[in-house]
Amino acid sequence: MHKHDDFDWLLEQEIPHLRRYAMALCGHDAEADDLVQDCLERALRKRCLWLRQGRLRSWLFRMLYRIYLNRRRDQRHERAHLSLDGLALEPAQAATQLPHAECLDMLLALRHLPEEQRSAILLIALEDLSYEEAAWVLRVPIGTLRSRIARGRAALRSLCEPSVQATTPVVLRRVK
Repeated sequence: MHKHDDFDWLLEQEIPHLRRYAMALCGHDAEADDLVQDCLERALRKRCLWLRQGRLRSWLFRMLYRIYLNRRRDQRHERAHLSLDGLALEPAQAATQLPHAECLDMLLALRHLPEEQRSAILLIALEDLSYEEAAWVLRVPIGTLRSRIARGRAALRSLCEPSVQATTPVVLRRVK
């Protein structure tokens, strides 16, 4: 198998992980698909930069996260110039399937977290990256990552279980 064929095969194996992470970041199918497509295109263009040290998934997540941050920055600038007059508003319709209350509550709670905390929690909890890999993806020291995760978990607890006092310390253990 040629080196490029091997890379293509490895890249293909990571697409479901990239899509799940992109969906968790964006919350919209079309936006997540566009984000993954841009990440895959960039990875194919820059395949020579992956030195086969470390996991391809971490390299791709770092790339995807950077693309996501760049898009958010660009969208903030675009929103400042948009007018609401030209937008067609369609009435919202209730979903026809039965809601999965706990999952929806957690997704909504995740949306309320600051970007830094949400990204850290998603990499650890959803994508099962090690703390070292997640810190590398986010380009932060491992201590900063741990702080973001701790603050994010505390915020999620208070959002999902309002009866839990924020001052009550909860001992969490990492299960991997």
